[in-house]
Amino acid sequence: MKGELAEAEQLLHQALRRAHQQENRQAIIYTYSMMGNVAYLQGQLGNVGNWFFLSVFLGIDILYTDDNAILEMSLKLASIYAAQNQHKLAIAGYQFCILSLEEKIAKQKDLPEDVLSAEEKANTQLLLGMSLDSYARYLLNINELPAAQKVYEKALQISNDVQGETHPQSVVLMNDLATVLDAQGHYEEALAYSRRAAELARDTQHPEEHVVLNNLAAILMHKEDFLQAKQVYKEALKQAQQKGDAAAVQHIQEELAELAKRRKGSN
Repeated sequence: MKGELAEAEQLLHQALRRAHQQENRQAIIYTYSMMGNVAYLQGQLGNVGNWFFLSVFLGIDILYTDDNAILEMSLKLASIYAAQNQHKLAIAGYQFCILSLEEKIAKQKDLPEDVLSAEEKANTQLLLGMSLDSYARYLLNINELPAAQKVYEKALQISNDVQGETHPQSVVLMNDLATVLDAQGHYEEALAYSRRAAELARDTQHPEEHVVLNNLAAILMHKEDFLQAKQVYKEALKQAQQKGDAAAVQHIQEELAELAKRRKGSN
């Protein structure tokens, strides 16, 4: 948590050695998973895959394959394959997680509270939402736009149902869905989602309100509503500067320059 990753890695190697000495299978699995997280933070994607694969492999015979811990590690593996552009493995990993969680939710649906708490059911639904969100982002990155749209719609529905429309994650998903719709030229639908995301971001003081506003301005520009786009871009730029988001400031300034070019070309 303090960012001292090299020391954390050394301690985890010591923990793993002791876990092996004590033949503590649960501790071994947990430590491999933690080592995967540390490797990911260090940018060591090859090692990440190895640690998570070992933790999943070791866990199969002592945990149910639809155990949330196993599925969460499988999701991390899919994300690693996506980052490494291993398309087939990434798709297979995402679909395994999503299908497994959908089947698990269907089985749990009618279980009474004394058998499975509402909190446990919600956690499984949220893990499905997380898996859908990650898969949708990957589909967007590889330009599979219609597929990404469908997956984002499912993720947003889950977030709205479980956490509510005003939850920060719901706002982000709404904004991402607007991005996918905009990329397909569905400007009116994109604008509706983006406006709603901007309203919710403002009302809830969302930490990424400037990002949502930037997206709204881009959609307005694509609709050739240049005057309103400029106003929204300026508000997004003001917020980005106040929050010290240098990358966002640069991006918005580039978008304003592009807007100026388009306005000039339309005259």
